Amino acid sequence: MKTTPQERAQLIEEVVSAHRASDPRGALRPSPAFADLDEEGRREAFERTLEARAIEAALDPEGLSTTARLLLRRLRAGG
Repeated sequence: MKTTPQERAQLIEEVVSAHRASDPRGALRPSPAFADLDEEGRREAFERTLEARAIEAALDPEGLSTTARLLLRRLRAGG
């Protein structure tokens, strides 16, 4: 799928976002935007995700990213 630069930027933002939809059982679903990116866009989204999570962890009093907080919350809740 050919995208405009603006559409590509939006897709990357969606992938980088910490928000993930979940299914009825609570399992996280991958961002549909990931599938709409080409290889270069996926690589850029990956790099930007690493940067975003590092910034989140640096700003967090316990040094945790939003992903780490979500996983810990799930583990403590038993699933």
